[in-house]
Amino acid sequence: MNLESSKLPSHRLRLAIQKSGRLTEKSLALFLQCGLDFDLRKDRLVNECKNFPIDLMLVRDDDIPEYISDGVCHLGIVGENVVEEKCFSNPHKNRDSILIVRKMGFGSCRLSLAVPDKMNFQGVKDLEGTRIATSYPMILSQYLKQARVEAKIVELAGSVEIAPSLKIADAICDLVSTGGTLRSNGMKEVLPIFKSQAVLVRSAATFTPELDLAFARLLQRINGVIHASESKYIMMNAPTVALKEIRKIIPGMEEPSIMPLGTNGERIAIHAVARETVFWETIEQLKAVGATSILVLPIEKIIA
Repeated sequence: MNLESSKLPSHRLRLAIQKSGRLTEKSLALFLQCGLDFDLRKDRLVNECKNFPIDLMLVRDDDIPEYISDGVCHLGIVGENVVEEKCFSNPHKNRDSILIVRKMGFGSCRLSLAVPDKMNFQGVKDLEGTRIATSYPMILSQYLKQARVEAKIVELAGSVEIAPSLKIADAICDLVSTGGTLRSNGMKEVLPIFKSQAVLVRSAATFTPELDLAFARLLQRINGVIHASESKYIMMNAPTVALKEIRKIIPGMEEPSIMPLGTNGERIAIHAVARETVFWETIEQLKAVGATSILVLPIEKIIA
């Protein structure tokens, strides 16, 4: 492996992300929200952060688990499907060399079986004796084994969806987000076998105390940004007697701050954090029990 500056520094974390693709923009946006100021240059493999002891590697997503296992970087943000394929479902790899730290809440997709539109698919047993094209042979092999289905796996690096039209496969197993690519190629999704999203992974190797501290600080920032993106701050005025009903209506509401309005104790102001999406239907229900002046605000960061 010939990588520029491949030797890991002892005092700075090194984190790898996809150089270009569906996870790149979301990962970089997350770093910005975490206050990380990277000096990004397309012609450099390792990019230094100006205000935090961490450096960023821009690489192929398929290579990230191997780089972590081989000690080229400490951390990575990569699709869970890649980790499963390269490490956890691969009998030739040491699955204990890499750990999933947390799910990131973006990059959601699924690995699914798909067949030509004209095929009358009733269940996975219909694939007995067929040829299935995929870029994920390890995950697919494990799934077929558990389903007790014998099929030939045709491994392809890309453009898996065209394999049936080229007569090199009878079905495919590929990543699906909206299903538009499948439909445009005369295919239909019939069975999801693995759900995936971006995950933060780390080396299972022990960090130095200095790196452990940096990692703890980084994780606190990431958790704060993600928790904030999943939450809303709600403020409203309401009758005191409606408080019990309001607790039931607001999804995931933590212990609210309650302030009396006026001197007769009949009305209160309620401030609370909701850990789930607040829909228009939620606001309508709050109005129905007497809540007024309802404000739903985004939260930039939450630090527990």
